[in-house]
Amino acid sequence: MNNCMAIIISIALLLGNSVKLRASVTGPVPSDGDGPASQVCQQCCQGPAAIPGIPGLPGPVGPMGPYGQLGSKGDAGQQGQKGEIGKIGPMGDRGAPGNTGSKGDYGIGLPGKIGPRGIPGIVGRIGETGVKGQKGEPGQTPDDSNQRVAFTVVRTSTSDTSTSHDTRLPFQETETLLPGTSFDLETGTFTCTVPGTYVFTFSVLSHSILYIHLKKNNDWVVTGHSGDSTIQEQVSGSAVLVLHREDTVYLTIHGRAGSNSYRYISFSGFLLYPE
Repeated sequence: MNNCMAIIISIALLLGNSVKLRASVTGPVPSDGDGPASQVCQQCCQGPAAIPGIPGLPGPVGPMGPYGQLGSKGDAGQQGQKGEIGKIGPMGDRGAPGNTGSKGDYGIGLPGKIGPRGIPGIVGRIGETGVKGQKGEPGQTPDDSNQRVAFTVVRTSTSDTSTSHDTRLPFQETETLLPGTSFDLETGTFTCTVPGTYVFTFSVLSHSILYIHLKKNNDWVVTGHSGDSTIQEQVSGSAVLVLHREDTVYLTIHGRAGSNSYRYISFSGFLLYPE
């Protein structure tokens, strides 16, 4: 649109210049000075204004100018000062208390001392009524507090076979037998002489199906059993018993058990603490 307007204006300018040119070529009207001829000439020579010519096209783009020089590098900024160390934070909350430890076992106290024996009464004369003596202190019972009881017995050879659950298992040697301990090897029977709490263990090698019973006064306490007749295996058991004087403890066998110099059959017991 702008180009069309520019062309129209240019054409108008050219037409105006052309009219002006024709008027100048015609020439002046002859005159004799300041007479009518000169006046007519001035009037005929001044025609209407011509239309301006078409402007020229824009010139080509000029070459690119040279690059400017690089500016100088700026000065480096100063390093900031190191900040101060912060204050120590507040102390944390106290942690939760730990779990309470388990209660220890009760210790075994030492026995008390034995009291003095009472003074005997005065003996009266024969035929006369004697003076009654003072009542003595209670008599003292046997002191078992320092008594030690323990045994281990073994079989060193041969095997034993029984078809009854009441057959006692005999033994051949004692490995341990503390003084005051009553054990009969032939019947395999321990007899209590110091009342208290005892621990008993046994271990027997089976040669077939085998039952081993630990008995107290003919009562079964614990039983060991091997149910495989094709293999040999060790049968064992243990028990804690409270015994009184003259109580007996022993093993009975039902089946076949064997031993040799390696002592595969053993029976042990000891006093844990007196009554």
